[in-house]
Amino acid sequence: MEGFTDIRPGGWVRHLPRALIPYAILGRFDRPIGSWLLFLPGLWGILLVVDGWALGLWLVMLFAVGATVMRGAGCVVNDLWDRKLDRMVERTKGRPLASGILKPIDALVFLALLLAIGLLVLSQLDFSARVLGVASLIPVALYPLAKRVTWWPQIVLGIVFGWGAPMGFAAAAGRLQFPALLLYLAAIFWILGYDTIYAHQDREDDALIGVKSTARLFGENTTPFLIFCYSATILLIGAAMVMEKLSWFGVFALILPAALLARQIVKLDIDNPEICLNLFKSNREVGITVALAILIGQI
Repeated sequence: MEGFTDIRPGGWVRHLPRALIPYAILGRFDRPIGSWLLFLPGLWGILLVVDGWALGLWLVMLFAVGATVMRGAGCVVNDLWDRKLDRMVERTKGRPLASGILKPIDALVFLALLLAIGLLVLSQLDFSARVLGVASLIPVALYPLAKRVTWWPQIVLGIVFGWGAPMGFAAAAGRLQFPALLLYLAAIFWILGYDTIYAHQDREDDALIGVKSTARLFGENTTPFLIFCYSATILLIGAAMVMEKLSWFGVFALILPAALLARQIVKLDIDNPEICLNLFKSNREVGITVALAILIGQI
């Protein structure tokens, strides 16, 4: 495949039966970074309020499975909507639906299977978390349309990928309170920042086909935009921790994810797709260090 692409034919996927490989690629199971980024806000919400290690571990396991299958479901929905556009973008033209390896009916059957697993996971959660889980399907379905009508599709993605923060809070506490909203807003700003970096990979192709993004909107002014988004992220997480009466040791520990976010801003080269992809992937470590800071705050 010529040009830059984020599809990697190697790795564990190559050991699957040949018929299953396109489905693994369609669900992005070969690239787990998206599952991590969907899971981490939920982890923050759980750790912020969970009472007891047994419940915490059970919820973390459920959210990990749920994030994996629902991220896969979201990718299927996205690729169904975008299969014609994907053929015109260098990075995405090799995806199973865009290339014709899989047909839409194949994707729909796979989507139904993923949603069934997600429903099984959801049934194990508290009622308030189940309601939030069902409601999340609306923005998941609408996200692929956002890039066609607004310069801010990354906000819609933030609403989707940050949903786990209030959901994790509700699952652990059995209720929703103001700190859950602060954590949710923090996740949205974080996602708004890192997905702008991600979107710079496709900036030129998107301009040719009329797809909108914050990468195109801000262009050379991306750095001050990231400073704003990432500063808001750390401040809102810190505020949520203070409201939940976590120790100041945890708040101080936010220095580490703040440093990792600052590194992204310093290293960013919007004209280098490989650097953009690597910086985007580094947000797994950012999310993990936020979770670590919340844990420290519980001591």
